[in-house]
Amino acid sequence: MFLRVDKLQVDLPAPKRQDPNAAAALQELLGGKYGEMSTLGNYMFQSFNFRSKSKLRPFYSLVAAITAEELGHVELVSNGVAMLANGPDKPGGDEGDGGDISKAPFEAMKDIRSAASFFSHAGGAVPVNSNSMSWNADMVTTTGNVVVDLLHNFHLECGARLHKLRVYESLTDPTGREVCGYLLVRGSVHAHAYALALKKITGVDLDKFLPTPNIPLGNIPECQKYLEEGSHRRLYTFSPNDYEEMRGIWGGGGETALPDDPPGELEVVDGLPAGGKIHDLTGVPSAFTPDYAPEEMFEIATKLYKKSR
Repeated sequence: MFLRVDKLQVDLPAPKRQDPNAAAALQELLGGKYGEMSTLGNYMFQSFNFRSKSKLRPFYSLVAAITAEELGHVELVSNGVAMLANGPDKPGGDEGDGGDISKAPFEAMKDIRSAASFFSHAGGAVPVNSNSMSWNADMVTTTGNVVVDLLHNFHLECGARLHKLRVYESLTDPTGREVCGYLLVRGSVHAHAYALALKKITGVDLDKFLPTPNIPLGNIPECQKYLEEGSHRRLYTFSPNDYEEMRGIWGGGGETALPDDPPGELEVVDGLPAGGKIHDLTGVPSAFTPDYAPEEMFEIATKLYKKSR
């Protein structure tokens, strides 16, 4: 089962301006071929279908724990997409009746790259790529063979790092760049973890291929704080008691960070990262008129909140 915590894995800075086309670019990291829906789908179903869990526990624990992190990555990218699509909060923006909508207040939305992101989803994120093509289950590989699955996962993480770099290079807003910077660091961790798992089970030293692609994280400003705090050396169990067996792969035997990253030994952290706040998107009355009465909903919600205390 999964435990949900009402936080993002990291804080995201507020967007500088509304930029639905930047949001569409970031959608590639959600529903693209190498996006977070793909990594989540692959690892989740591999963990569900894992054969001989008790005998191959370190490998099962590794895939299972990374699954939980990927679910948080889907959440992180989705929040980044919504923040870029909606822009900075507008004081009092969720109050009032929406005004006169006959003057086409959202005329610009018909010309954005993914008009459906507004027309159908009100500027929210959905599992599609940057061209609004739906993510689909054909992107999930689960063979029942632990070596084949781990090798596929290594390829997936290496492809995802290139994916993230290209999206990063297309963005200027701090919200999208922060998402990319953090995921570049964590993607490097996951590629390294799968390489070490394959090394343990086959004897082949795949971590010599890393970093693949060659992306020096030290050259990317948004990666710096995560490198300084040691995020490139950590895996999390995302559980209070389970999945500790992955220490036999990650953090055992004196394994260290990749040569191009700050030095230090790999470590498994019980539980989950400290996390950051989830941005509170402001309502847009004119997008929901004519049947929209925010003051009534706020009053009801306030009463329910007080009742829950």
